[in-house]
Amino acid sequence: MEVTERRRKREFAQQMRRIAEEDYPQASKIRIVLDNLSTHTPAAFYEAFDPEQARLLARRVEFCYTPVHGSWLNMAEIEISALVRQCLKRRLPDEEALRREAKAWETERNRLGASVDWRFTTPAARIKLRNLYPAEKQ
Repeated sequence: MEVTERRRKREFAQQMRRIAEEDYPQASKIRIVLDNLSTHTPAAFYEAFDPEQARLLARRVEFCYTPVHGSWLNMAEIEISALVRQCLKRRLPDEEALRREAKAWETERNRLGASVDWRFTTPAARIKLRNLYPAEKQ
């Protein structure tokens, strides 16, 4: 997790470069689950880096976007909500304190092996979201 002053394409591209080159340098393909924020595109690589480096990153990173109509189903959003409730829902004095607190929260969640108890099954989704799922053939 990284805290940045802004959330522009440049910061996004830098984070993707760090993940690809520092965190997972041996991975041939990196799948990133993202919301549909306008900065979350391969075009960000071309704005931040020279064309050759941008092309290499774009080939390695696979973007998996959360559905717009069902983003509440997204487990990543559950984690973000936990971060806000457990860490950020208070006044922090400065950016450095925010970085320390977010990093400490991330370290503890990873240490605990925190996960989401997913109870919404496909059959339940087919009932609740019937207009979004195709009907099963009998």
